[in-house]
Formats: sequence, C-alpha cells, structure tokens
Amino acid sequence: RSPCFAPVRTFALKAHCPHRRADMGGSSAADDATARLVASACGALLAETSTLPTDVVKVRLQVQQAGKLAGTHRYTGFADCFGHIAKTEGPLALWKGLVPALARQVSYTSMSLVIYEPIRDFYQRQLSSGTGGGPSFAQRLGAGGTAGALAISVFNPAEVVKTQVQSHREGTLLVKDVVARIWARDGLLGFWAGWRPNVARTFLVNAAELGTYDEAKSRLVPLCGEGLVSHVGASGIAGFVSACISTPVDVVKTRLMNSAGGSKQYSGMVSAGGTILMEEGPAALYKGFLPICLRKVVWCGVFFVSYERVRATVNRLAA
Repeated sequence: RSPCFAPVRTFALKAHCPHRRADMGGSSAADDATARLVASACGALLAETSTLPTDVVKVRLQVQQAGKLAGTHRYTGFADCFGHIAKTEGPLALWKGLVPALARQVSYTSMSLVIYEPIRDFYQRQLSSGTGGGPSFAQRLGAGGTAGALAISVFNPAEVVKTQVQSHREGTLLVKDVVARIWARDGLLGFWAGWRPNVARTFLVNAAELGTYDEAKSRLVPLCGEGLVSHVGASGIAGFVSACISTPVDVVKTRLMNSAGGSKQYSGMVSAGGTILMEEGPAALYKGFLPICLRKVVWCGVFFVSYERVRATVNRLAA
C-alpha cells in the first residue's frame, strides 16, 4: 500500500469492489485518520532531521545576491556552500533551524495528510458528473494542492523563523531572538511574510508529488513488484518533478521570508520575482536547485518508507 497516497488507492479499490471494507484492514475511518496523523508525524521527523543540511545549503544559496557580498564569502555552488559552512561554522551549523524546521514539517505534513482524503472526496462529490467511479486525476491533484496550501497557511510562522535562523552566518541565532525581532518590527503579520509564494509553492509541490508519484508507482509496480524499490523509485521521480516546478517560487518565498523584521527590499511576490529576474537573470530563479532536488528525493524516500510502516503498525494495533 502506498503511504502518502493510500487514501487514493483505498477509494479506487472501493469503486471496483463495492463489498470491500473501506478501511483496508478493519480499522474505522477515525482510526485511520489517527494512524495517518501518527505515521506522518514520525515519518516527517525522521525525514526532516536526515535532510536538513541540504535545506540549509539551499537557503544560503537562495539569499545570496549578485553584487551584494558585503565582505562575506560568495558560494560558488552546492559543494562549496556545504563545505564552507562545515569548515567555518562547524558541522552542527548544517542543522541550523532544526527546532522550527521540525515544528513546521511535522505539523504541516500531519495536517496535510489528515485533511487530504476529505478534501478529495468533497471535490469528487461537487465536480463529478454522477457517473460513478473514483475521483479523477485532476481532482486528486487539486485535493493534494489544496491540503498542502491550507496546512502551510497555518504553519507559515515556523518557516519564517527557520529561514532566518538558517540564513544567519555569524554564530548561532536563537529562535527566541528571531521571534522577538520580527514581533518588534512587523508585529503578528511579520510571521506571515512570504505567505503568498509559500502557498503557491506548496500547492504546486503537493499537486506535482501526488500525481507524479501515483503515475510512476503504477508503472514501476509491474516491473519491480509492490515494495521498497517501487516506493523509492516513484518517490525519487516525484521529488525531481516537484523540484523543477517549485524552485522559482521557493526562491521568491525565501527572499521574502529572509527580509521579515528587517529592511524591505521587495514589496511583494510579483516585485520579488521581477526584481530577481531583472537584476540577477533567469538562472537566479533556480538558485539552490541541486540541494532542493537532492533533499526532495531523499526526504520522500525516508518519509514514504517510514510512513507506510508506522501507519500499518498503528492500524494493526487499532484493529
């Protein structure tokens, strides 16, 4: 059973086998929601901790601007940035922002996976023509994007704090200091800096990962069988597609979040995107692509395997 997309496959089985139980193992819908919550939290905890260094490198590359070095080392790429951080700031600097990163990822991922299924079913009821069958591919994409967008709208403050902690080069910047600075300068709204591009990015990421993973898995299973190889392979393909689609919006989001509580270089999402494009060129919108892609491939692999096993275990215990 596919971890993140188990609700989709459950529905498909119900559509073809009307007498089959909807719970895929004897647990109630409420029990499975609990299993999804617990499994996604555990999976996100493991995946985020293991891949955070690539996120730190991505943020450093994205906030770096041409012609604005201010006496600091200019990173030439992923390997240079990774090595320079480890050498000058210590290996632990690669895990800067771990606390807000875990708060953001665990909360956001858990909420997304819990609300995805009811959103998907709502779209199906409202948009289907009444001919029966499961939700369409477009409805699944829309539901995945909507679930992610709603969840990240709630937990945007954690990402703002994480971004500023990770982009800080001199010593350790405490979470409480970031929170105090943003509150003093911008008030409550400061914690929703970069909200629009973050929602846009998250919608694209969730929609792309959902559709691509489902399609890739359906093609890999006949070749490799239902198991680890198919799950990891499909998640790798989904991670790559998601990185290609989301990186430009991610660059804009990072720039806006990094400016919260400080001088406002950009007036909004369109201003940031246009300024980056005009002053730094189109390639600047793909700054940090390598760490984004690497992170997504590894993150999805760790998350999917962990999620599937924890969810199956919780459902077994609840049966």
